[in-house]
Amino acid sequence: MQVKVDGSRCQGHTLCAMIAPDAFELDEIDGHSSPVSEVVAAGQEEQVREAARSCPERAISIS
Repeated sequence: MQVKVDGSRCQGHTLCAMIAPDAFELDEIDGHSSPVSEVVAAGQEEQVREAARSCPERAISIS
């Protein structure tokens, strides 16, 4: 499973990092998210799916 964050859509709501803190990191300046790794670690798949569903901007894509 791979995860990406569209930086042009992310508004820094930080929900993804609250739901899946080991999978997403936040920029210290503007709070925008990026994946820690594009490849989702084993055991984090459901948290990453929930983070994608919870993103108000639909900035997270999973493949």
